Amino acid sequence: MAFVTASWNPLGEAFYRKIELYEMGWNLKEGLRNCQIAAAPYGGPIALLKEPQRSSPSARPQLEIYTSSGSPMASFMWKSGVVKQLGWTISDDLLCVQEDGTVLVYDLFGSFKRHFSMGNELVQSHVLEAKIFHSPYGTGIAVLSGAYRFILATNIEDIKLRRLPEVPGLQGVPSCWTVLSQDRQTKVLLATGADLYILDNTACTPVSPSGFSPQATNIIQVAGSFSYKYLALFTDSGHVWMGSANLKEKLCEVDTKMRTPPTQMAWCWRPKSQQPSVVIMWEKYLLFLALVVLNLLFGYNLDNESVLVPELDSVRIISGTHHELLQEVPVVSEEIFKIASMAPGALLLEAHKEYEKESQKADEYLREIKEQDGLGEAVKQCVEAAGYEHEPETQKMLLRAASFGKCFLSNFRPEQFVSTCRDLRVLNAVRDYTVGIPLTLQQYKQMTVQVLIDRLVYRKLYPLAIEICRYLKIPEYQGVSRVLKHWACCKVQQKEEADEVIARMVSLKLGETAGISYSDIAARAYECGRTELAIKLLEFEPRSGEQVPLLLKMKRSQLALSKAIESGDTDLVYTVVTYLKNEMNRGDFFMTLRNQPIALSLYRQFCKHQEQDTLKDLYNQDDDHQELGNFYVRASYQEGRLDTRMSCLQNAMDEYNKAKNEFNAKATEEEMRLLRFQRRLEEEKGERMVGCSLQDTLHCLLIVGLHKQAEQLYKDFRVPDKRYWWLKLNALAEKEDWEEMEKFSKTKKSPIGYLPFVDVCIKHHNKYEARKYVSKVTPEQKVKAHIAVGDLEGAAEVAIERRNEGEISLVLSHCTATTDRTIVDRLNRTRATAGKK
Repeated sequence: MAFVTASWNPLGEAFYRKIELYEMGWNLKEGLRNCQIAAAPYGGPIALLKEPQRSSPSARPQLEIYTSSGSPMASFMWKSGVVKQLGWTISDDLLCVQEDGTVLVYDLFGSFKRHFSMGNELVQSHVLEAKIFHSPYGTGIAVLSGAYRFILATNIEDIKLRRLPEVPGLQGVPSCWTVLSQDRQTKVLLATGADLYILDNTACTPVSPSGFSPQATNIIQVAGSFSYKYLALFTDSGHVWMGSANLKEKLCEVDTKMRTPPTQMAWCWRPKSQQPSVVIMWEKYLLFLALVVLNLLFGYNLDNESVLVPELDSVRIISGTHHELLQEVPVVSEEIFKIASMAPGALLLEAHKEYEKESQKADEYLREIKEQDGLGEAVKQCVEAAGYEHEPETQKMLLRAASFGKCFLSNFRPEQFVSTCRDLRVLNAVRDYTVGIPLTLQQYKQMTVQVLIDRLVYRKLYPLAIEICRYLKIPEYQGVSRVLKHWACCKVQQKEEADEVIARMVSLKLGETAGISYSDIAARAYECGRTELAIKLLEFEPRSGEQVPLLLKMKRSQLALSKAIESGDTDLVYTVVTYLKNEMNRGDFFMTLRNQPIALSLYRQFCKHQEQDTLKDLYNQDDDHQELGNFYVRASYQEGRLDTRMSCLQNAMDEYNKAKNEFNAKATEEEMRLLRFQRRLEEEKGERMVGCSLQDTLHCLLIVGLHKQAEQLYKDFRVPDKRYWWLKLNALAEKEDWEEMEKFSKTKKSPIGYLPFVDVCIKHHNKYEARKYVSKVTPEQKVKAHIAVGDLEGAAEVAIERRNEGEISLVLSHCTATTDRTIVDRLNRTRATAGKK
């Protein structure tokens, strides 16, 4: 076990260890000297801005991007302005803050994405210092201008610049300053000499650290913890004050005996640890101090110039040759590996080692653990400790010990063991030198799997991302589909390959994978200027609703219309037609629709309800005289003035004649004659009938007693006799002119018979008048007529006389056994006699 604890250093009640993550793969001849360096948290990439080796005016800095293992990702000559600060966003984009306040944004591979400004005033006053920070709002930037004013942007994705209040008496650059994020507010803490100020949105507030040493004169370095909860201040007297970020609670104060200003200071505090610690770095010396009773500290000598990268649970140290991790040893690891430990986990590890040696001591260790009733705890300790280890061999050793121990437990729950094995397999894969993401287990849990997948995708490590998704059984739409979509979007940007090759490759790779929209990939191709590739990719998109909008955006309206029609979605067709109408001139638009009958039909339906004038133009262009005639007829009914209506009908008749539709032309002509008749009638008799149909006009004339005019209309329009007799009969009954009805019935033989006379009298509750017409009814209808007037005996006589089975049954259905007994008997006898014959 000595090899595990070889790098441990005791400090108070805890141990600290320095783990070598990588031997850097970059080739830096002068190390990190004359370089601006920015390393992203959570094992992110490293950016170096190397100053030119010769001081020629034409010499330019070199910007290089590496993985955490030193593998190159991008390198290009810096041709823009003077860079004051480099930093990384939470999504691994590189920010370069220039002297003129412009911020340039690059991706991992050095491709320029966008730029924005921190304010026009910085063009003149320039940026003196800048800091890039992360807060609950996202990635932010704070700059100090040449006017000694702080300008803040809390989220670069939604730029809202805040100009913080002036600091009283500030005539130069502060000795040190930092950005704090507290209670969802972003503030600036700065020191000028021994004075401390906090700047927020509204005020500049002087503050004083609780229990600050009177020996301290000037504060020359400040560092906030990764979570912004704690603060460390370094003074020119060598004292370090550590406390809460609001400066109200003092944790400790340590005298480092060092008067030289440090180059960097960072917190190293594992979550849930009871011992906060701060790492201070000078040029080639690293000092480690912690909050303990005696304020103990220890130091490391550094071989090369280095940079500290604060993390959630540790500090990374990057030099020109190595990348190391400095962290507090977890309690569980300490209990297992420290010398002479009798913790259950330590005994189980020893038992497993003896078991592999086939020694009986394994049984003795197990018995000792069982006597303490600590076998379950021992297994848990080994599993938990395995998660904190970086070396795969140490992980395996602990997990094998845990697996050995759980064989002797009957009720051990395997979830922790399985999840730890799964997590370690993922972590070991991303920690590999070729990937270069040295995450700890706590960082991995904090980051979440989805973010890790995103980072791998962003680095174009698609095979690894897919393998992790499949291994962790992430749902396709969240895992493999998302990775493949990003791969496809990246693939379409490769200009060196032909459109057909890329389209075929994307189709073969993606197939019908759930959760992938080809339209999104096609949209990306179109944004890259590859319209033909975008069209080819859209052929694989099964949803027309996704194809059509992009085709319209690409100005491929004809193809969009065809796709919309193929889909059978009328709303989609209307969308394309509306777009075409707005984009094309009227003539071209109509010609386009003529080639698509379905679209033309739908557009006509739309125009009938919304754009009547457009419909008329459409018919005119097509020389569709039949539809034009119909259009004028419909238009005539919407006109209030009679003259205008007559004009529309005249136009309709002309169009019908051109269409050689004689029936419609004749009908329209008769409609015009009727309107003239109605107008004349209105002028002469004062009856308002304009707009009524022929039948309604006749009815109205008969109701008001204008029988001559009704007769004239009946003859002029050749109304069928049966229709006219029905109209007059109903009108006379409605006005109860029974005398006129009787005269009318005697004018000539009724073309409709006389049963309607009976029915209409009964309908108006006049049986007396109805009986007058019973004798005139034909023999076939007399039974019904007698029944209608309530003469059952007469109905029975007719039915017996005609010996009609149906009529006999009809009369019987209206008789009752008590009151009509005689009639019923006669009908039954007649039926029986008829049956015998």
